[in-house]
Amino acid sequence: MAREQVKKKPPAKGGAPAPLQGGVLMDKTGARVASDAWTFLADEDAIPESGDIAVSQTRFLAERDALLARNAGRLGLVIQPAKEEVEAIGADAQRFALIAVGFPAYRDGRGFSTARLLRERYGYTGELRAVGDVLPDQVFYMLRCGFDAFSLKAHHPEEDFARAAKTFSISYQSATDQRLPVHRLRAAKK
Repeated sequence: MAREQVKKKPPAKGGAPAPLQGGVLMDKTGARVASDAWTFLADEDAIPESGDIAVSQTRFLAERDALLARNAGRLGLVIQPAKEEVEAIGADAQRFALIAVGFPAYRDGRGFSTARLLRERYGYTGELRAVGDVLPDQVFYMLRCGFDAFSLKAHHPEEDFARAAKTFSISYQSATDQRLPVHRLRAAKK
């Protein structure tokens, strides 16, 4: 899909952080997620007494103890790799039921590295969601890096996801998806 086919929405004033807007929420099988239990809070929003909430990394680091002590819902995190480093929360990664990784622009690949670090270095096993400027062309690589949910910007999300997820049949390097790279496949045939 050409980049020009997807229209950018202007950033919101207040409410959800701008990179979380737009897109259709899809799971790693390419199915639409009917309802999203998560409330994404801006830094100035009050923390609700109950429900599943996701906060920015900045807010989590500032209010860590209070957020971790909250018992009335799950805690999620939003990381913006363009501004924040995952190492700052690495030791706490397992405390989050959701980590949303922001892609401020389709050409910004720092979110891929963040996902691999979360899965491989910090052993994160919860939901890893790609948000922001997420296009079908990126789905195959995001799956390889460990993403299992996507806020996909596409005119035909199910078809575009299915096509993108099968972009390549052979991989050249190892990744979090445990797919055997071609050099290991060749060695196994010998």
